[in-house]
Amino acid sequence: MPDREARETDAERRRRRAQFLHELTEARELRARVTPRRARAARLRQAMRMRTFRW
Repeated sequence: MPDREARETDAERRRRRAQFLHELTEARELRARVTPRRARAARLRQAMRMRTFRW
């Protein structure tokens, strides 16, 4: 029985994580629409970080 409860808890954790990531993506998209200049600057900074990142 404890194993079954653990699986349900794990499934619930995955569901909550998926919901959180979905809401985080929505929030980022909303911020990009509300403050386009700041969002553009953030995209440029991220691109610069990726360019200078050593694989």
